[in-house]
Amino acid sequence: MLSSSGIRLRAVAALGGKVRPCRSPPGVLLPQRRRLHLAPPFLLDDYVPRYQTLSEVDAAKKRSLAYAHLQNCNLCPRLCGVNRYETTGMCLIGDNVKVNVIAPHFGEEPCIQGHNGSGAVFFSGCNLRCSFCQNHDIAHQRNGFDLTPEELGEWYVKLQEVGRVHNINLVTPEHVVPQVALSILHARTLGLNLPVVYNTSAFDSLASLELLDGLVDIYMPDFKVWSPATSRRLLKAEDYAAAATESIRAMHAQVGDLCFTGDGIAKRGLLVRHLVMPGQEDEAREIVKFIAENVSRDTFVNIMEQYRPDAHVGKPRRGARKRGSDTDGDGLGSKGGEDVRYAEINRAVTPDEVSVVRKAAEAAGLWRFCDPPKHEGFAI
Repeated sequence: MLSSSGIRLRAVAALGGKVRPCRSPPGVLLPQRRRLHLAPPFLLDDYVPRYQTLSEVDAAKKRSLAYAHLQNCNLCPRLCGVNRYETTGMCLIGDNVKVNVIAPHFGEEPCIQGHNGSGAVFFSGCNLRCSFCQNHDIAHQRNGFDLTPEELGEWYVKLQEVGRVHNINLVTPEHVVPQVALSILHARTLGLNLPVVYNTSAFDSLASLELLDGLVDIYMPDFKVWSPATSRRLLKAEDYAAAATESIRAMHAQVGDLCFTGDGIAKRGLLVRHLVMPGQEDEAREIVKFIAENVSRDTFVNIMEQYRPDAHVGKPRRGARKRGSDTDGDGLGSKGGEDVRYAEINRAVTPDEVSVVRKAAEAAGLWRFCDPPKHEGFAI
């Protein structure tokens, strides 16, 4: 016959970890909030990258579709319609990719970077024009070196074999989806066997995600802002939120909630980021509410607090006369007596602003957060 503690442990297993044993009177079960990410159904015994399971017929179809998209580029929401073998659109990138950095990267979430790093590929160019872009020297300029899709795929294998990284992390790839698809398919023939992370601004289209279906293992969108007015002003894309909500739902439909192997490394699923910005708590509330109600309450969320004024934020307004305050309603302000651009976000975020967003996420029903470890060891 089982002891009272044995009964409690068996009940825990039967309820999928939603109740756990604690210090309570014998025979009494106290419901506890789930805290373990490494528990069923989020724990994988092993993992095979999705592109490894594609048939040769499906792979050939994706190659054909990628080449067709390059000839009439309407993959991202900009819908430029240009032939990228001849010219460029909004992103300023042609049929090859321009890459700024390829290296093991240790600036991602612990479950992405692990001990060995994430195999990051930082693409130059972008289909957004964020006024505050934290990587503006890469995304807003054509800095880097050109690679064909085949050469790019060969770099993935180098990251795997020499860098011993945990995954291939494609940073800002929205504008080079055809080339990315071709590079993954080529790397597959060379022996690539790592999960592919699609690290995106969320300004994607359903057509681009359809091309990536079966090639990407982890989608990592950064849902930035909510209202059309803010999107127009800060991102230069009024339809940003509409595209982001549609694309994030499609990402989740493909790969589901974020899952890990026993070593704590993420292998498949959706990880949504949100960069907390000064004075934008109301927009953040709408974003976390959308995730909880329209995607999944089990979505793994990283509420990021590292915003800093960058790119065009805080720069003197060209042609502006000296004055001490914002009088024209254009978001200008005073910095040392000089009018500056985007004054409303020309500061770091406060702990209170971060706390408001976190509490809003919890109130919406989200519970899987990328929190720092509560010990002195590694964060996995």
